[in-house]
Amino acid sequence: MKRILALALAATISTIPAIPQSRPQYTFKTTTDVVLVNVTVLDKDGNFVRDLKADDFSVVEDGKPQKVISLDVENTDALVGNNDIQVPNLLGTLNKAAPATAPASTTAVPQTISTELFRDRRLIVLFFDLSSMQPEEIKRASESAEEYIDKQMRPADMVAVVSLHNTLEVEQDFTTDRETLKEVVHAFNPDAATGFEAGTTGAAAAEEGVTDDTFTADDTEYNVFNTDRRLDALKSIAETLSGIEQKKSLIYFSSGMSQTGVENQSQLRAATNAAVRANLSIYTVDMRGLQALVPGGGAAGRGTDGGGGKRGGVGGGKGGSGMFNGLAMQQAFDSNFASQETLVTLAADTGGKAFLDTNDFRPAFTKVQEDTAMYYVLGYTSTNTSKDGKFRRITVSLKRKDLKIDFRHGYYAEADFQHQTKETREQQLQDQLASDLPSTDLPVYLSTGYFRLADMRYFVPVSLVVPGSAIPFTRDSDQDKATLDIRGVVRDQRSKFPFGTIQDTVKYAVSSSQDVKRKNVQYDAGFLLPPGTYNVKFVLRENQTGQIGSFEADVTVPNLKDATVKISSVIASSQKQPAKAKKDNPLFRNGTELVPSVTHVFSSDQHLFLYYEVYDPATAHQS
Repeated sequence: MKRILALALAATISTIPAIPQSRPQYTFKTTTDVVLVNVTVLDKDGNFVRDLKADDFSVVEDGKPQKVISLDVENTDALVGNNDIQVPNLLGTLNKAAPATAPASTTAVPQTISTELFRDRRLIVLFFDLSSMQPEEIKRASESAEEYIDKQMRPADMVAVVSLHNTLEVEQDFTTDRETLKEVVHAFNPDAATGFEAGTTGAAAAEEGVTDDTFTADDTEYNVFNTDRRLDALKSIAETLSGIEQKKSLIYFSSGMSQTGVENQSQLRAATNAAVRANLSIYTVDMRGLQALVPGGGAAGRGTDGGGGKRGGVGGGKGGSGMFNGLAMQQAFDSNFASQETLVTLAADTGGKAFLDTNDFRPAFTKVQEDTAMYYVLGYTSTNTSKDGKFRRITVSLKRKDLKIDFRHGYYAEADFQHQTKETREQQLQDQLASDLPSTDLPVYLSTGYFRLADMRYFVPVSLVVPGSAIPFTRDSDQDKATLDIRGVVRDQRSKFPFGTIQDTVKYAVSSSQDVKRKNVQYDAGFLLPPGTYNVKFVLRENQTGQIGSFEADVTVPNLKDATVKISSVIASSQKQPAKAKKDNPLFRNGTELVPSVTHVFSSDQHLFLYYEVYDPATAHQS
């Protein structure tokens, strides 16, 4: 029995009894979102003013006064001595997978760590973006960090070291141990015995000059991906540190980060918003230092930087009108500016500072220490409770007008599902599809089978069921409507190679949702697979409240070629439905389609249909 692949897609409302739901437990939940604002107050001589109270401050958000409910003073300069402290597994909760594939979502300090440990401490993260730097730039970053640890590090400084290459790695969690930090940082230096060799993958010998016949590959997609990885790594670090109220600082060593149009805008906004909400300031340092841009390109090529921006004046020089009319020089400046623009944005939007076009990197560490020497932390609960994801502008003022005040000027509010963008919604589904943790807000059940089409090709039907009572319908005109987004993938169990994906949106419109609530909503699909062992995962989201459910199962497709009894799986069903012709779909016959039962629960007044196939039956023995 030979068949051609038939991909069955159907969304039905099953008439079998609904999957019983456990009785809900009534709980009361309350959440309070406290907005934290760091404020530095100096007198006319530049000295920190230490004796202010909550009543001395006035906070306004979008023109509306806010009540200050908490005031804390952090004084890192008051700490003296060399009390060595190590904080285990604070940053260790960061996801070790590639950030762009499975971003971390940890948002709380582990319960075993007391937040009092960080009082009057200066928390600094040294983030080495190895994926963007050349070996000489990694050496420069390593040596500058070592110099800070030797000469500038103060008793209040608690430092962590994080790196990004193929994965986001926590090289050292927060510690005050100088020797440990120096050992970790020195390991990055290419001149060290364990030196790290940069893995920049830009095209070699990229020219900056404009030539008449030179082809430049379009690396747009590559750059979009790399920039998203870096921004997502910053977002993951910010979310991991969000449980600590004190101000945190992150020094980002890189060789630039180029955006590509609007593709990276949503990820940049997510990273800066996560940093602001986590009270994390980002200080960006361009390790390329002060560059000389040579018209027509340099004598030897080095390739493009990891962030996507071509390096000015480093490509092998060639002829062409560009080096004479100034166009090549302009392109070099534009490319260099584009790779630095995102660094400036990250620093400015998070309350940090960008250090560009300099070969002296000590001021970056000095600025971090100055900004966190002594400051007030104001807390208030916003009177604007809408979760619209919009920017809220903050203004802080003092009763005393002779004082100089510095503070962050706003933040992005949280966005509920109805206010999320199309890109954010799609990313949410893809993140859940890649996540190892299941989502159970929306109950989902799944069943599969297998039918042979040829010796090495099998049709694997997949049926998903969601209880109708779990789907919120909205009344529109004379119908109740609901929408489900469905994403599915089947992977080889060993190699994790994807053999097929499904992306679909199903819309339901019924005269009365009360009938649906007593039944199940079923979605049928199928994959074409060779014999083997697979993992099937589906993610469903209803688009009224944004609740997500997922279901994952292992599926074994046997090789029936050498089997003694060649029989397919058995599909049990209680109903058939009219359907358009689905070529060679084994569940389609004579204008009707058999709807597989996922629950295998049948009532006495229902028909029971069993469907299976037998292949290559043996002939009767003749004597």
